[in-house]
Amino acid sequence: MEKSVTPLPSHADNMSIALVSSSFSPLVLLDDDLTIIAASSSFCDAFGVERAGVAGRKFSDIGNGEWNVPQLNSLLKATIAGNASIDVYEMDLVRSGKDTLRLLINAHTLDYFEAEHIRVVLAITDVTSQRLAEKIKDDLIREKQLLLHEIQHRVANSLQIIASVLLQTARKVQSSETRDHLRDAHNRVMSIAMLQKHLATTSVENVALASYFRDLCMSIGASMIGDPQRLSIATTVDNSIVDPDTSVSLGLIVTELVINALKHAFPGRTQTGTILVDYKTVGAGWALTVTDDGVGMPRDEQDRKPGLGTGIVEALAAQLQANVVVTDQGPGTKVTIARI
Repeated sequence: MEKSVTPLPSHADNMSIALVSSSFSPLVLLDDDLTIIAASSSFCDAFGVERAGVAGRKFSDIGNGEWNVPQLNSLLKATIAGNASIDVYEMDLVRSGKDTLRLLINAHTLDYFEAEHIRVVLAITDVTSQRLAEKIKDDLIREKQLLLHEIQHRVANSLQIIASVLLQTARKVQSSETRDHLRDAHNRVMSIAMLQKHLATTSVENVALASYFRDLCMSIGASMIGDPQRLSIATTVDNSIVDPDTSVSLGLIVTELVINALKHAFPGRTQTGTILVDYKTVGAGWALTVTDDGVGMPRDEQDRKPGLGTGIVEALAAQLQANVVVTDQGPGTKVTIARI
């Protein structure tokens, strides 16, 4: 049975024309051959189209031909045929002697049920200023990224120079105590350099501790362990990710504890051992432990007097709202920094 169609109700067309013509937004009402039935005053004013005589003209013919865009015409025809609908189509309106505009086009057919003719409402939004603002913003972000990269490069070079000067000075001084202090300073600078390098290659919002602790311990071991067959540093870290500020504090804590273990846990040049750095998330908190299998804590209370490294660890732990617990493993020592 052949499907019947009914003529388009005149009151429906009149209502559509009235709504489009009075709209404060740029709207155009088209028939099924892309002839303009009505256009809002806001459309004519925004795009320099003469209001008089706009109705009855082909949409592609208005203005000076700038609306004759093949891809847009194809999409409109596909919309009329029911094969597509234009939710968002972005295009440049190139006008002779005027600035090019960036437009968002939205087009949908009006539902007149079984009416014979199809009507299409075209909504046009000028987003030129928004796109310009986005471009300026993107350019500024790109410029700042380049500047940040240059600063990071210079900081890395400066840290390497400082570390080299400290190490060379340590080799020249006669006092063993001064030499030890200079080497400690060198190792601290190297740990900061490693942290800076790691942060420069990761997201500014997230730092993966597993790779960071591994690289940090490798750097400390390379500068302080003469025989890797005798002493080693291992890490067991879960998939925890922290913000940069927290990673800085944790990295400095690990540096101080590992350096302290290398200096005091294995006093003999023939003694073998391992330092283990462990980190894991515990509920809403976390626990960091540095354990060695060396000689353990000194028996003499005088020898247990806290040094600079201990003060640094306690201060950093306080910043993280964590507690520090030192345990004599017999043999070995275990230091736990936990926020539970």
